[in-house]
Amino acid sequence: MKIVQLLPELNEGGVERGTMELSREIVKLGHESIVISAGGRMAEQIEADGGKHIALDVCSKNILTAPWRMLKLREVLKELQPDILHARSRVPAWLTYMANKKLGFPFVTTVHGLNSINAYSKVMTKGNRVITVSEVVREYIIKGYGVKKDKITVIQRGVDTEAFSLAHLDDVFIEVFKEKYALHDKFIITSVGRVTWLKDYETYIKSIALVKKDIPNVVGLIVGGVREDKTDYFESLKALAKKEGVEEQIIFTGSQTNIAEVYALSDILVNASLKMGNVARTIVESLAMNTPVIATTFEGLNNLIVDEVNGAIIETQNPDDLAEKIRYLYENMPQNVKETLPYAFMLKALVESTLEVYKTVLEKRI
Repeated sequence: MKIVQLLPELNEGGVERGTMELSREIVKLGHESIVISAGGRMAEQIEADGGKHIALDVCSKNILTAPWRMLKLREVLKELQPDILHARSRVPAWLTYMANKKLGFPFVTTVHGLNSINAYSKVMTKGNRVITVSEVVREYIIKGYGVKKDKITVIQRGVDTEAFSLAHLDDVFIEVFKEKYALHDKFIITSVGRVTWLKDYETYIKSIALVKKDIPNVVGLIVGGVREDKTDYFESLKALAKKEGVEEQIIFTGSQTNIAEVYALSDILVNASLKMGNVARTIVESLAMNTPVIATTFEGLNNLIVDEVNGAIIETQNPDDLAEKIRYLYENMPQNVKETLPYAFMLKALVESTLEVYKTVLEKRI
């Protein structure tokens, strides 16, 4: 099969990394992989793994340039003659949907979260098949758009258990990283993700302040990049850390390539996200690295985290609850955390299920 994945850009984030991993794995299985995006630092890796990256602005929300960009995309797709188009975000989905009207290639979409129910987001239900990253997202779009259940396939976030393995750690990176941020003999609580309000880093910072007295050697790592349009928010987080008296304990490391090593050197991973429509990539990756997780959740979500087994569940926007769970795990650290990760949340299962969706769409077309 010739498979084209489309997403806004390839810098950092769960969608981007998932696209890159799927591209690599389908190439290994003998398929042709093409990724279309506006570019980014992961684009080179797509090519290094045997795929092809085509730089095209499928990122901008500028409606005035959309017709031209749609026509350009149509030209590219007409030349490629793909077997499957797979859009992973709303702007690329709209451009693909419009460009593909006259071409008629099989079209698959993946709904990655709980976007507002509106005409703009509805395009993610326009695929011949729709993939959702959890049962919660599936029920959300069924209720919001009236999509038939048999059109939707739930495919959980899949962790690459070869890349995220304690047996394949870069010990030199870990030592250099610890030295750079003075992490030796520290109790390290890490939160991974872009610096954005959806991650609720405010609750995370306040919780570090609350536990500092009980855990004097605590440090909080915030591992994620800052987009230009989020610099004001970033500055507000630094100001909050200073106000809460944890300016020295909160460390912003920026985006990191060796993320498996970051999980491994951490004592606890915190995901305080405001929207938990799916099991975040950070959660499954952390579990694979045997690091317990404290996370928010959502009604109906198969969240993987079980109190006192592999971490703890917390209330959204509740620093006191997060601090209490940190204190508990500090005294009662779970063992064999990686054994709690089900097969359905591994990369191999994700690839198998995604290819099955592609085959189903092709068979129906024939």
